[in-house]
Amino acid sequence: MKNVSLILIVSLIFSTSIFGQKTFTLTSKDLGGEASKINEFGGFGCSGDNQSPELLWKNVPEGTKSFAITMYDPDAPTGSGFWHWVVFDIPANVNELVANAGTVKSNLIPKGAVQSITDYGIKGYGGPCPPQGHGFHQYLITVYALKTDKLGVDENTNPAIVGFNLWNQTLAKASIVAYYKR
Repeated sequence: MKNVSLILIVSLIFSTSIFGQKTFTLTSKDLGGEASKINEFGGFGCSGDNQSPELLWKNVPEGTKSFAITMYDPDAPTGSGFWHWVVFDIPANVNELVANAGTVKSNLIPKGAVQSITDYGIKGYGGPCPPQGHGFHQYLITVYALKTDKLGVDENTNPAIVGFNLWNQTLAKASIVAYYKR
C-alpha cells in the first residue's frame, strides 16, 4: 500500500510540473467580454469617454526584456482592420497598466513606454467606434513579451511597422477579446 501511495504522489507531482505549467496570461478588471461607453472613442462619430482598460499580465516568460500592447479590430470595414492602440518599450518590471493609461496627457503610462500613432492618426488609446448598425466588432488586446528592451521605433511609427518589429522580437503573447457595437 505504501508503494502505491508513493507512486501516486510522485505521479501527481510529475504531472503537475509537466502539464500544470502556468501560461503567460492577460486579464482586465474593466472588461467583462464587452467594451462599454467608458472605453468608446470620443470622436469619429462616437461620444464615449475614450478610457483605456486596466490590464494585468502574469507568468512572464524567462528572458523578457520589455512588453508591448496592441488593440486591433479585425472587423473594421477597411480591408485591413483598424489599430486602436499601440504601446511599446514597457519596462520588463511592469506587469500592469492602470485604467486610462492610454491617454497620453494623463502620464499614467510607465516611464520609458512609448504610445505611437493609431489608425485614428492620434497617439495613445483610441477606443472602439464601429459604424452604427454594423454589428459587434471584436477588439483584440494583446500583450507581447519581447526579447529586446527597446523596439527601435518611435512615437510617430505607424502600426504596421511597429507590428513588423513586434513579430521579430516576440517571445510570447497573450490576448483578451472585447466586443462592442453601436
